[in-house]
Amino acid sequence: MKKKRLDKDKRKIIRSILEAVLLTILAVVVIRALFTMKSYQPYKESKVELGSNQEDGFIAVSYIAVDREGTSSMISVSRLEEQLKALYDNGYVTITQQDVLDYYQKGKALPRKALFLMFEDGRRDTAIFAQKIMEKYNFKGTMLSYGDKFGSRDFKFLTPKDLLNLEDSSFWELGTNGYRLSYINVFDRYNNYLGELNSLEYVKVRKYLGRNYNQYLMDFIRDAYGIPKESYEEMKERISGDYRLVDTIYTKKLKKVPEVYVLMHSNTGSFANNDKVSEINEEWIKKLFAMNFNREGYSYNTTESSLYDLTRMQPQPYWYPNHLLMRIKDDTKAELQFVNGEEKRRKNWETVKGAAEFKASDIILTSESQGNGLLRLKDSKDYKNLNISVTLTGNKLGSQAVYLRADEKLSRYTAVRLQNNYLLVEENGKNLLKLNLDEFDGKSVQSLEENEQEALKEEYKVYKDGSSAFGTKTSMEEQKNPDNKEAKSVSQGAEPYLPDIQINEAGNRKVDIILEGNSLTVKIDGRTAAEKIAVGNTQPGYVYLESAWGEYGYSQRNIADDVYDGVFHELVIRNNEKQNTVLYDNRLKGMDKTQYEIKNKWNHLINWFIKAL
Repeated sequence: MKKKRLDKDKRKIIRSILEAVLLTILAVVVIRALFTMKSYQPYKESKVELGSNQEDGFIAVSYIAVDREGTSSMISVSRLEEQLKALYDNGYVTITQQDVLDYYQKGKALPRKALFLMFEDGRRDTAIFAQKIMEKYNFKGTMLSYGDKFGSRDFKFLTPKDLLNLEDSSFWELGTNGYRLSYINVFDRYNNYLGELNSLEYVKVRKYLGRNYNQYLMDFIRDAYGIPKESYEEMKERISGDYRLVDTIYTKKLKKVPEVYVLMHSNTGSFANNDKVSEINEEWIKKLFAMNFNREGYSYNTTESSLYDLTRMQPQPYWYPNHLLMRIKDDTKAELQFVNGEEKRRKNWETVKGAAEFKASDIILTSESQGNGLLRLKDSKDYKNLNISVTLTGNKLGSQAVYLRADEKLSRYTAVRLQNNYLLVEENGKNLLKLNLDEFDGKSVQSLEENEQEALKEEYKVYKDGSSAFGTKTSMEEQKNPDNKEAKSVSQGAEPYLPDIQINEAGNRKVDIILEGNSLTVKIDGRTAAEKIAVGNTQPGYVYLESAWGEYGYSQRNIADDVYDGVFHELVIRNNEKQNTVLYDNRLKGMDKTQYEIKNKWNHLINWFIKAL
């Protein structure tokens, strides 16, 4: 018994030592990840190629927020580093606010690859997770904030002291998004009037909104009929009051008003959606700030731009680095080097159009702007009877396709495509099958009446329970308690509700394709979606992969994104004629797979440790 007790004690000691070592390693990693170790070094004109002040401007790139692992609205640390590395590798250097002012006011030349980098919303996690990447690439950025968050107890947002410490680190300058993020003249997609919403209220009902709403500084506050509820003088005082608050709080807390302002959400070429409102905004913007980023969606600014009508691009969390580079290339017409990824995986393919990154078991094929991306599998000219397995993880809005038995000009082919949440089977330009994947999944379909009833209930909760940033409950005066309203279902003959696909809606479909002779079968997520479709194309040919931009998807934050990333995960091609002999296999195997899994588990552990702090 004594020996067993001693063995047990030894195991406890060893386990405690291992746990202590692991915690020490984690602590060191976290400290290195969270604390500044370097100082920013401004670019030197002697080492950087300067452009002509008449020909070369600068790109402005602005991120909403950064999260360790990423969310639908916040970019992950790894994706942010991929994007900034891609810019760094293409020779981009960051410029300061003073560089921008000197470019416009003194005609000073900028570096040929000049980047003005911004981070919006003033979030603490953004500063923490972006800092080490900024240090690594010697990038300097502007941290934007909202004045009304300075008195907030919400730990998500940086305090004035935090902002001053960031500025002292040398990697940051300060800017502002204004005093508040709030919305006026809000209607849901059923044209029910909601009135004014603060940012928290907006989030609660966002899924029920269309495009019919406005930002606080963009218009008169109006009633359900579009008639102003305030006079010109009241509008002027409301908007002027917001700018006075910006002036007061930044001067008090930071000793100065930042020189950079980002007007939310103008995108009009003027300073509001209403001319009279625009005049008030313009007067205050030019009084308080040295420059204003007035538009979003286009990255390039030149001498033809105005200091108060600058434009920025907001990369989204789902963008791969080539997506960002493709957008910048389209804006600037500059020659850029796309990210290729692992050469040993890339060597089997020929890039016909777009850009392709080979990363672990993923083939990321980025389309050209308003076009497509196309890869051809080398040595596949004589492929005929095939069994193909692949998981398509690109977003739902867009097109990912596998072409079989194709000639070099793609005038002859059989194709299986996922496009805007439909499965399509095509042959030589002719459509053989179109299947709605929501219907294939057997999803229950709400009626329009049921969805509107749901929207009204959630909106009523906001009206009843919320106290908005405007000092009173939301202005849904005409909103009534909808609990007793009846709504017919689809089975009762009501029209179905078919939601629009959002531009950032993720897709993830396992696709199996069996092509044998003149018969094609397709399985989606292990279930047969198309069985033994007759095909006339029986000649052997190439295998192609395609990604394609389909149409503009609506997003309040990124209005016109015309580039698409198709993602082909674990693509395997087998020969049916030779007992499913593997012709191509992009899965991770052996030591590559082991290293990848260890790295992933380690990253998850670090993520947990940081979030648990």
